[in-house]
Amino acid sequence: MRKIVLHIIIFTAWLGMASAQDLHYSQFYNSPLNINPALTGVFNGDKRVALSARDQWRSVPVPWLTFSGSYDQKFYSKNRNKHFFGGGLLFNYDRQGDSRITLMNVSLTGSYNRILTKKNILTLGAGLGYASRGFNQSSLSWDKQWDGQAFDPNLPPGENISADMISMVETNLGVNYRFQEHAREHYDFGVAVYHILQPSARFSNNGFPISLPRRYSAYAMASFPALDNLNIDLSVLHQSQTSYNETLFGALLNIYVNKKRGKETNLHIGVGYRTSQSLFPKAAIEYGPYYVALSYDVDLSRFNTATDNKGGPELHFKYTIKSVKPLGLFKACPIF
Repeated sequence: MRKIVLHIIIFTAWLGMASAQDLHYSQFYNSPLNINPALTGVFNGDKRVALSARDQWRSVPVPWLTFSGSYDQKFYSKNRNKHFFGGGLLFNYDRQGDSRITLMNVSLTGSYNRILTKKNILTLGAGLGYASRGFNQSSLSWDKQWDGQAFDPNLPPGENISADMISMVETNLGVNYRFQEHAREHYDFGVAVYHILQPSARFSNNGFPISLPRRYSAYAMASFPALDNLNIDLSVLHQSQTSYNETLFGALLNIYVNKKRGKETNLHIGVGYRTSQSLFPKAAIEYGPYYVALSYDVDLSRFNTATDNKGGPELHFKYTIKSVKPLGLFKACPIF
């Protein structure tokens, strides 16, 4: 019990020192490449496929649909005891509102993982990608289309919009530190910055330039055993983008239902809180290489009245491959 309390104190203290966002998942740890490119290849396995989907505010005129897919893997060198590399591919799709403001991007991510000791790994990561943002003008109405008596959609909108789709280059950097005591106990701390080059994000050629602001993220994730068949998983994420700031807290009970080799089964049950006033219960099941997680955001703010008390479901799927490592060189028989 003392060990558990100590972990929680250290975890909370780090949050106090950690001193908007584009995509926004409550289970952010299930879409790791969206919070830090340095998490590429940092997992228990060799290859990983991850899919994420979120649907919120369906009952009001600003429905928000988000989908992500990623693949990443480790690349080992001859001196695999000192370092390894990670490479990945990330795809995001996001659509919201009456105008169907849409974001699509594809990014390549890479990481260099330096094994400091058997228990400490420091990772540097970077991402480079292409993104497009656009919207549908036909579904919008403007003040100048009101003729004084009625709305006339045939009147010109009077808006200086030169394009309804723009494209840009995505750039991001991050660092992650992992301390791993053993397979069941590990801690990750990291920071990352997205949109480093701050590409243009304006739909008009006139007026002041508008750049896509940088997004900063800082997080901590911990998993440690409490009992022989129980782990406690803690997570916190803070993101900021101009005046927008948001922090998420989460806790899970990781129950080892079956430890038999080849049939390992884990049940995850927990809850999280978002400082934008939403609570999200969450659950997951893990069977061998398969992992499925579900959460549901419950809005606690005044906006909850407009949404008819309906929140946002979020679903994640992961498939992890663990390759059999080749045996080292050895002599088949002694040499005389």
